[in-house]
Amino acid sequence: MDPWMIELWKVRKEYPAPTGPAVIVRDFTLKVRAGEFVCIVGHSGCGKSTVLSILMGLNQETSGNVVVAGKEVTGPGRDRGVVFQSAALLPWMSVRDNLLLAITPRDAAQTHEERCQIADRYLTQVGLDGLGDCMPEELSAGMRQRVGIARAFAVEPQVLLLDEPFSLLDALTRFELQDHLVQLCERTRKTVLMVTHDVDEALLLADRIVMMTNGPAATIGGIMQVPLPRPRVRGKILEHPAYYPARDQLLSFLESGATLPLTETEEEEEDDDEAIYPTFTHGAHEHRDAL
Repeated sequence: MDPWMIELWKVRKEYPAPTGPAVIVRDFTLKVRAGEFVCIVGHSGCGKSTVLSILMGLNQETSGNVVVAGKEVTGPGRDRGVVFQSAALLPWMSVRDNLLLAITPRDAAQTHEERCQIADRYLTQVGLDGLGDCMPEELSAGMRQRVGIARAFAVEPQVLLLDEPFSLLDALTRFELQDHLVQLCERTRKTVLMVTHDVDEALLLADRIVMMTNGPAATIGGIMQVPLPRPRVRGKILEHPAYYPARDQLLSFLESGATLPLTETEEEEEDDDEAIYPTFTHGAHEHRDAL
């Protein structure tokens, strides 16, 4: 059985411009194992969300290959659940009906009552028990984002794609939703690829952290294997001796805007089946196969 749930190989995205093609992302190669949680961090404009939108099927890569669960991505699909920065709920439908809209086409053989039970179960898991009949306008921003997360899980996708889902929330709400996401992912073992600007969020959630170089023509500059044990509890990981050294390594990389030691031409001469990136681990920097 293929252990890779997500495979991106030499993905490139460019747009036409008066002075020639504007390259946003180049030579982006990454594999994500089934059940793995990977975060992508980088400065604004480095192409993080571009990569995610290509995986969502909402954007077409200029070149390269994108595969999810063994199938080439050619457009949006129910094998991928998506959570955006805002909840994107339909305001004329109740909270439960917003979830049912995602559930119904997949489980058409089920009765309406059974689908409602599925929706209510996922609402309970994100702390919204008993609020299925509410309208989105009756909920706070944090509660609406919980509905978005519940909807993504209710589709029962093979992969979750999260585009800075907590960036518009206040700190306390963000912490609470991060904790809910940790619990949901540990319970369901979903494969997750998440874009974030927050290195502390990445360290709390991820198994690996992909660090992108500054744009334009951004690519992967390094990958960190997060040196923190699971299950993770916020207070405990802050006390872990590996936490702050790992955090400092991430911040140092991002502040330096580090780039790959290979030029794009030299990269094209590498083995087509592999991409070598600097790998950062607690207490040491070493080069190894990031895949």
